Amino acid sequence: MKPNHTTWTLTWRLLRGGGRHGNLGVALSVAASALCTALLLLCVAANLGFGARAAHTDWRTPAQSNSAQAVAIQAVATTFVDGAPVTVIDVAALPGRRTTPPAPPGMPRFPKPGEVWTSPALSELPDWREVLGLRELNSPTGTLGRAALARPGEMVAVVGYAADAPTMTTARGTDPRRPGDMVTPTLIRNFEGGFKGGRAADGITAQYQDLTKLATALVIIPLLLLGASSARLSVSRRDNRLALLRLLGAAPSRIAKMAAAEAALTGAAGAAVGTLGYAALLPLVSNVPVAGGSWYTADLWVGTPVLLAILTGVVLLTTISALAGLRQVVVGPLGVVRRARTPRLKAVRALLFVVVLLGYWQLSKGRPMDINAVVYCCGAVFAALSVIGPWVVGSLGSLVTNLARRPTTLLAGRRLLDDPKSVWRAVAGLTLAGFVTGFFALFSIAGGSPWDTPGQLSLAVPKARVAVVREGAEARLRHAGIAATVGVTTTWVATGTGTGGERQLTATLADPGRLDAARAALTGLVPGQFPLTGTDVDWQSREFDHDFHLSTLTVLAASFTVAIASTGITAASSVLDRRRTYGLLHLAGTPLRVLDTARRTESVLPGAVLTTGAVLTGLFCAAPLTFAGGTPHLNAPGLTLLAGCLALGFAGLAGASAASRPLLREVVRGAGVRPD
Repeated sequence: MKPNHTTWTLTWRLLRGGGRHGNLGVALSVAASALCTALLLLCVAANLGFGARAAHTDWRTPAQSNSAQAVAIQAVATTFVDGAPVTVIDVAALPGRRTTPPAPPGMPRFPKPGEVWTSPALSELPDWREVLGLRELNSPTGTLGRAALARPGEMVAVVGYAADAPTMTTARGTDPRRPGDMVTPTLIRNFEGGFKGGRAADGITAQYQDLTKLATALVIIPLLLLGASSARLSVSRRDNRLALLRLLGAAPSRIAKMAAAEAALTGAAGAAVGTLGYAALLPLVSNVPVAGGSWYTADLWVGTPVLLAILTGVVLLTTISALAGLRQVVVGPLGVVRRARTPRLKAVRALLFVVVLLGYWQLSKGRPMDINAVVYCCGAVFAALSVIGPWVVGSLGSLVTNLARRPTTLLAGRRLLDDPKSVWRAVAGLTLAGFVTGFFALFSIAGGSPWDTPGQLSLAVPKARVAVVREGAEARLRHAGIAATVGVTTTWVATGTGTGGERQLTATLADPGRLDAARAALTGLVPGQFPLTGTDVDWQSREFDHDFHLSTLTVLAASFTVAIASTGITAASSVLDRRRTYGLLHLAGTPLRVLDTARRTESVLPGAVLTTGAVLTGLFCAAPLTFAGGTPHLNAPGLTLLAGCLALGFAGLAGASAASRPLLREVVRGAGVRPD
């Protein structure tokens, strides 16, 4: 039999022959890898989903063409229904061209003058004609397909005009407060493959991209640590078994291959289970409202190449992590079998942590940082926390041991002192979640629009036409039975041609509840424009504010899910790893209550210390980013978020530790002279 076959066969037999407790340890490793894989896939899916949305909307901002190549004209405007945006895309074919204009995305052909194609959500509105100012139209020409829409429920209309219609010849200004909402009539040419364009990555678009990057980094880094830790679960049992084989004459290469094979098998099984979990969660995740609505499920599918890359990465991560801890087994197998005490961790870890924090502060203090720099710095701080974590656990164990006055405290202190890395793995997830909580606690976005006047609509009107448009507005409102005061103001709300020669015509309603009716009455009064409120102008900022808070809660939920699951899995695996020790202590007369209390102390005590330190570190790292003309401070929402997350974290830590109590009871009761 070939050596590689012998390695796999022996590894498989050892895995199968581990008994019920051994199989449970393997199942815990598989569960950790599965959780890591599923959440990694969801994080990647969110980033790819935003890219898919952008691909569906880029055509709405056309690329400018010269008059010789142009075959059509396109313009964009945005109106609102009950605060929700409605994107109106006006198109017209240029006469006398040899080339037929391309069909817009989601449509079988280029629309003719007078034709209107609406999205399913818009066509369901009973007054959609009034919304678009097309009251004479009986029904839409057709329904826009998915290729034209960024998300389900989006309200979009494509309206066909003649090239000389006022809507297609009147210039429209841009509004920096709402990028992409207004596009002046633009010449477009017949691109091969249809419409093309490109929304500039500025304003709200850039903020969403930055938010997604930051949220992904804050979730993925703890996930990678969990994936690496999954290979170290039941480490004592595995190292002891491999050390015995080494003492029996197995070559170091054979030991390394067996460790890699075991980690690869458990990692592959976990990755497969995680993929199934990701597929099962996709329909639920697609209903999460972000940037105005839910998602198309297909946009959140990462694709086969990305899926295979992530699965391969998880397996490699677990394999490399397993091999990283083999040096003692290969070099000193006798010490492993005799459970020799591991050397103390050096204080240089604390010095490295301080250096990273000082470097972060110098990079961020008093200067703007782009999102990539913030992500890299957060990654460096995460790594620094992982370096100092075991050292803090060991130092805490030494302190607790020296000050112990009760058996439970002494047992917990000795455990912290003897194996700080294992204890750190149990509380690492909660520690990193504490950092995320502290990081977000200082972030606060002020709500409300500075231009909002309740019940007031605004239109930008050329200075020479103010009197005519004002008279028309009063007549339309009077015909609709709406009591309003029409006036002229210099308040900057609606944007017209952008030449600076406009006046703001306002209609202040006596009954703000009839806002949408007044909007419909005034629509079409000025070609290419829709009446707006101050809240409408600020809709993208309001939406981003909502999504920022939603993303914060999502990242925290994911972080604490990973933390609690990691703590529970590691706690159960630790009981299995130390069942011989627990059995001998119980045979020596130690009550089960004492063992359980010591076990809980060794989790809760370092968890509380490290999480508190991580929260302070998160506040420290967020302070330079939130500094704006004053000293960063915790407001009421920040304090509530901080207190709620800490309470949830410690409750989850206690619950995860308590969940393995039945396993401890079973191990102790089944103890014999040789519990292994």
